[in-house]
Amino acid sequence: MTEPQGRREQRDLLRSQGDSPRKTLGQHFLSDPNIVRRIVRLSGVDESSNVLEIGAGTGTLTRGLADTGARVIAYEIDRHLEPILKDTVGDLANVEVRIEDAADLRPDELEGEWTLVANLPYHVGTPLLLDLLRQAPAVRRFVVMVQREVADRLTAEPGNKQYGLPTLVVDLHANIELAFTVPPHVFFPPPKVASAVIALERKSEAPALAAEAIELAAAGFSQRRKMLRSSLKDALADPIATLEAAGIDPTLRAESLTTAQWLAMAAAAS
Repeated sequence: MTEPQGRREQRDLLRSQGDSPRKTLGQHFLSDPNIVRRIVRLSGVDESSNVLEIGAGTGTLTRGLADTGARVIAYEIDRHLEPILKDTVGDLANVEVRIEDAADLRPDELEGEWTLVANLPYHVGTPLLLDLLRQAPAVRRFVVMVQREVADRLTAEPGNKQYGLPTLVVDLHANIELAFTVPPHVFFPPPKVASAVIALERKSEAPALAAEAIELAAAGFSQRRKMLRSSLKDALADPIATLEAAGIDPTLRAESLTTAQWLAMAAAAS
C-alpha cells in the first residue's frame, strides 16, 4: 500500500495551489497514515470490489482504496482540489474522480454491489448516509467517518436521549457497529470534536412497512417531549386507537419505542 499522506504533505499540496481547508465545506482532511490503513482494512475491499468514496479531499484515502485493486469512484465537491487529485491519484487506472456533489448521484447508476468508504463532511454526512441507505440498495456496506456524537446517535438504544429518527432509519435498513473512535489531532485542521468510524452492513431487505414507520416516527420525534397520543395527532386519524391496536401505551414518548413497535404501529394504521 502506498504510504498515505501526513499533515505536512497535505499542507504542502494545498499551498501549491494557493488553497487551504474550507470551513464552509466542513473540510477536515484525515492526516494519519495509520488511520487510513485501518479504514481500508475495515472496508474489506479487494480487486473484485466497487467502491464509492465521498469527499476525496487530497486523495490519501482514495489511493489507499485503489491500492487494493478495487474500482473506485471518488466524489469531491470542491473544484479547488481537482488539480491536487490529478496529481495524487490521476495516474491510477482504477480510479475515477468526479468533481461534483455526491448528493446528485442517481442510485440507478450503480450496477452490481458497492461499498461506500468515506470521511464524510461534518455538515452533510448524516443526511447523505441516510439517503443512500433508503435509496441506493446497490450499496451493501458502508464504512464511514462521522462525528462521535453522530455515531452515538446512530447506535443508540430506545430510551436513550440520543435515540431518534436517524437511529430508526439505520436499524430498518442495516446492522451497525461503532468500529473505533478517532481523536481530533489526526485531522488537518483538527476539528473541535472527536470522530468515529462506523461500519454498516445492509440487511437483505427492509421491512415491507419501513417507509410508513419512518413517516410516523418523523411525526413522533418532531415533538419528542410529548406523549405519542399528542405528537401523532396530525399523522393518525385516531392516535389512541391505533396505538392501542398496535399494543403500544399512548402515554409513551417516541424515544421509548423499538423498531418493531414502529412497524407494528404502521401495520395498525394501514
